[in-house]
Amino acid sequence: MTEQAKATQMIDDNRVRVTRFDFTPGAETGWHRHAMDYVITAVTDCHMRLELPDGTTNEVTVPAGTSYRRDEGVEHNVINASDQPMSFVEVELK
Repeated sequence: MTEQAKATQMIDDNRVRVTRFDFTPGAETGWHRHAMDYVITAVTDCHMRLELPDGTTNEVTVPAGTSYRRDEGVEHNVINASDQPMSFVEVELK
């Protein structure tokens, strides 16, 4: 069984949900679909392997301190593809 990333909810109010995700090497989120638009900010350098519904994978590196946003509906499994721990903060827009 693959280790799951640790999700720590920081804020959940009527406007946003903020969650920090901490991954050991090889840990994953598990398959999920984003029900809201969201912004990710990397706490550490994040070398991620994204498994996609069509069976493909995409490897991306998000440098520490940088952010990106996506629209609701994204479906994937996020895996720490590095030999180092990685962390990011996700802000979901309600």
